[in-house]
Amino acid sequence: MSSVVAPLLLSPKQVNGLTKSNSTPVSLLDSTWFMPNSPRNAKQEFLGKRIPGSHFLDLDDVASSHELGVKHMMPDQQTFAQACEKLGISPSTHVIIYDSHGVFSSPRALFMFRTFGHNNTSILDGGLPRWVDEGLPVETTAPSDPQPTTYPIPELKEVIRSYDQIVSNSQYDPSINSTSEIVLDARPKGRFTGNDPEPRPGLSSGHIPHSFSLTFNLFLQKHKAKDGQEYCTFLPPPEIRKALENAVGSAEAEKIIQGERPVVASCGSGMTAGVLWLGLQLLGVDRVGLYDESWTGYAMRPSSKIQK
Repeated sequence: MSSVVAPLLLSPKQVNGLTKSNSTPVSLLDSTWFMPNSPRNAKQEFLGKRIPGSHFLDLDDVASSHELGVKHMMPDQQTFAQACEKLGISPSTHVIIYDSHGVFSSPRALFMFRTFGHNNTSILDGGLPRWVDEGLPVETTAPSDPQPTTYPIPELKEVIRSYDQIVSNSQYDPSINSTSEIVLDARPKGRFTGNDPEPRPGLSSGHIPHSFSLTFNLFLQKHKAKDGQEYCTFLPPPEIRKALENAVGSAEAEKIIQGERPVVASCGSGMTAGVLWLGLQLLGVDRVGLYDESWTGYAMRPSSKIQK
C-alpha cells in the first residue's frame, strides 16, 4: 500500500484542484446509498448526474455475505482487491469518495478503504450537493468505463466486531468496568429508546445493553444550497467533541480522545456508524471498532437482550 496518508476531509475546491493535477492519480467514487424504504435509486441517479470522471461504488455489491442476509458487510480481502481493480484503482491512487446526501454513506466507504490500509483516501465533505452549490461542473452523459488495474491482496485491520464480541462486551457496565469497550449507537434517539419503529419491517427497536446513544447527525451541520436542496458537512472538531461529551460524559470522552478507552460504533446496519468513526478520527481517536451487522443483525437474533 502507499505510505501517503491523505486528509480525511476535502472541500470541493480542493478536490477540483486535485483532479487537474498530474502529481498523483486520482479516482473519484460516488458511494451513495439509500435506506431500504427509500424510493430513490443511487445507481440511476449517478448515471444521470455525477462529478466528471467519477465511477460508482456499490457498497451492497462490494461486500461479504451475511448469515442473516444483512447487506453491505465488510468485504474480504480478495473482494476488495477485485473491486479496486475493476474501478481502476491502484495502491498509489488517491481515492476521493462522495455521496449525494452530503455526508451519509461516504464515511462508511472511507472506513472500508482505510481498514484495508489504503490511507490515500478522503471524502468530499458536503458531497455532490456542495460541489454543485459551489458552481463546479457535473457530467450528465454516459460515464466512461474505468481502466482495469492490478491491486495486491491487502491485509485487514482487526477493527470489525462480531455478534459474540458485542454480547460479551454488553455484560459489563462501562462505568464500572474500565476495560470494556464503549458502544456508540448512531441511530436516531427514538429508535434507541424503543419509542420509534425501525425502518426494517418486523425488527424490534431498542438498544444493546450498556450502549450509548449518539445519533450520527450530531456530528454534522446542515446547509441549504442555492437550489433549495439540503446537505450536510462535518462540524468542526470542538463541536464534535461536545456532542461526544453530551453522549458519554466529559470524563469518558476525555479517556476516549486520549486513547485510554476503546470505542465501537454501531447503527442500523453498519452504514452511519461510519459517520461516528470518521468524526472520532477527526478528534484523533484511533481505537474505534465497528459492529458491522449493527442493530439489524443484533435484533434479528432471538437470543439477544434488548433494552428499551
